[in-house]
Amino acid sequence: MAQTILTIDQFRDYAAAIETEVGKVIVGQKDVVRHVLVSILSGGHVLLEGVPGLGKTMLIRTLGQVLDLKFSRIQFTPDLMPADITGTEMLVDRDGQREFRFQPGPVFANLVLADEINRATPKTQSALLEAMQEHSVTVANKTYTLDEPFFVLAYKI
Repeated sequence: MAQTILTIDQFRDYAAAIETEVGKVIVGQKDVVRHVLVSILSGGHVLLEGVPGLGKTMLIRTLGQVLDLKFSRIQFTPDLMPADITGTEMLVDRDGQREFRFQPGPVFANLVLADEINRATPKTQSALLEAMQEHSVTVANKTYTLDEPFFVLAYKI
């Protein structure tokens, strides 16, 4: 697939158009939208702190729609296991034969909302951090590459 190279002016116009579209849904949060968009476009991630009900899910879902990217939300709880976010090997019957097949978890999206990340165990947080840093996950000694772009908006209370 050929890549399109944008001039600086085209890139600025493209980013402004994204901000405008997102601003139609997320009203009064221009700075937050801008900072999140800059993080996505620069290949980073965001950690937000605050109270519930600030529109995080709506922001990421709207960005996903505007950018035509896959969105997922992970509610972090104390009982969440690393495999719950990365995926796991499942034993399946195929043509009379049993085999293990990888079932991807919710981290296999372009835009991931990690809700209340501070409630998860260190091992589960570590699995997400591997995905964020390496843009891949390791399950059963096999590494799976995540689709690009890969962006995590983590939220802690």
